[in-house]
Amino acid sequence: MTGLRRASGLPERVVVRAPGKVNLALQVSPVGDDGYHRVVSVFQAVSLFEDVTATRGDGLSITASGLQSELVPLDGSNIAWRAAELLAAEVGVDPDVHLHLAKGVPVAGGMAGGSADGAAALLACDALWGTGVPRERLLELAGELGADVAFPLVGHTAVGTGRGELLTPALVRGELHWAFGLRRAGISTAASYGRFDERLAEAAARGEDVPIADSWDDEPGTALMAALRAGDAEGVGAHLRNDLESASCDLEPALREVVDVARAAGALGVVVSGSGPTVAALGRSPRHALALAAAMMAADVVDDVVTATGNVPGARLLALPTP
Repeated sequence: MTGLRRASGLPERVVVRAPGKVNLALQVSPVGDDGYHRVVSVFQAVSLFEDVTATRGDGLSITASGLQSELVPLDGSNIAWRAAELLAAEVGVDPDVHLHLAKGVPVAGGMAGGSADGAAALLACDALWGTGVPRERLLELAGELGADVAFPLVGHTAVGTGRGELLTPALVRGELHWAFGLRRAGISTAASYGRFDERLAEAAARGEDVPIADSWDDEPGTALMAALRAGDAEGVGAHLRNDLESASCDLEPALREVVDVARAAGALGVVVSGSGPTVAALGRSPRHALALAAAMMAADVVDDVVTATGNVPGARLLALPTP
């Protein structure tokens, strides 16, 4: 590979903002012969953001600041690092870039903070290097990085199929108002899926029929999708779903207390987001979301809380200065 010439018109610095997400629904199949679970997920982008600044440099390096930044790896295991390497290999250049991650999405919280970093890094490096990779190809590269990485490029609300990387935009009316209960004890996605598989095996040994992914061949969560189209927050709350929730609660039993507290405080619906350990509680309004957050903190069942609004745009350039 060769280094990029500093061609006229290319910026020295680019900033890209990408949103975190909440899973409104997550239907999971048993593991297939290929070792993967098929999923149908309804993602919604929320107003918690990762800001990735890409600056020209010699070699590849990463720094981080913000929410739980002390938990972020700053080496080749970081998904933003891998995104820069993947794009550089795609276009045939050296990955000469410094990436700074300003974090606003919980780390290992089931809200795709790392995936947002990967998506933002792809878009930022493409703009910094002037490589002009088509959006469709960026989405494919995002899918190579991980099942959740494509969604922060798209944002808003979408149905994900396959491993979650095949996205279909969903029609949504209005905003949703969320309170998120955060816990420092992370749950790895692999561990949650592993416990999910164990639960299926245990149920099969007892001769039980476990009702999972029951609308696999149909539109996922038909009632949920109808509520989103109608702007019916109560209907959305009533049809939140996560097939991994019981598995994640097995791994972190304190999550059940968080769910119970949010329900008792009048949430329209409560769900563990992704593999957790973040608990998402849906409010009637921004003020009600703040009340839900306060109730979770007052009950001492979470380490921190944040509130956010649902259905925000995907990754976008914030700064593209003239060099």
